[in-house]
Amino acid sequence: MSTNLAQQLREGTTKSHSMAENVSFVKSFLGGVVDKKSYRRLVGNLFFIYSAIEEEIENNKDHISIRSIYFPQLYRKESLIQDLKYYYGKDWNRNVQPSVATQVYVDRIHYIGNCNPELLIAHAYTRYMGDLSGGQILKKIAQSAMNLSDNLGTSFYDFQDIKDEKVFKNSYRDSLNNIPLTNSQIDQIILEANIAFNLNMKVFQELNSNFIKIMLMLLLSSINNFSKKFS
Repeated sequence: MSTNLAQQLREGTTKSHSMAENVSFVKSFLGGVVDKKSYRRLVGNLFFIYSAIEEEIENNKDHISIRSIYFPQLYRKESLIQDLKYYYGKDWNRNVQPSVATQVYVDRIHYIGNCNPELLIAHAYTRYMGDLSGGQILKKIAQSAMNLSDNLGTSFYDFQDIKDEKVFKNSYRDSLNNIPLTNSQIDQIILEANIAFNLNMKVFQELNSNFIKIMLMLLLSSINNFSKKFS
């Protein structure tokens, strides 16, 4: 019997999804304004987030609620490593660490992986379905804004093991709908999905703060250079 979980998740996170899109960093990104330093921090944060999600999915892949959405072809950790090598070099792991908001996110994922594995559904849905749905658009924006070429620095958006994204998403939704869950569990998963959106927003808000600092420094530098010319 179908629970219609996929639709319930979509409808139950509509407000959170809209709020996430209106965080300044996200709005700037979608508008084609992407600061490379802020973006590489984002890639670093995503590495820790996906490492946690994928570790807990692996730990719980035989759980009755997780085995239906066990799709390793979605995993992003290795593609993020490729991007980190591009932005930071071969010693990337010495130069990246989770931000404060990212660590809170990571801790949450490990907590539910240990205590309530079915809630991992919410985090997998929030991240992976968003990546599949808008990934190619975001890739093109990043390439254009940062003058990237030959797919360098954008491996995150490429799902090499998924041949047809539309077919896969339909299959994923069917899998969600057929997970044996109680109404109480479904309510908890929808609540957790909203928590996931909030955790993502916190990460973006940190990046926005860094972006504003960078823009302010550039502005002050320009003003100083202008003043020197006429002093």
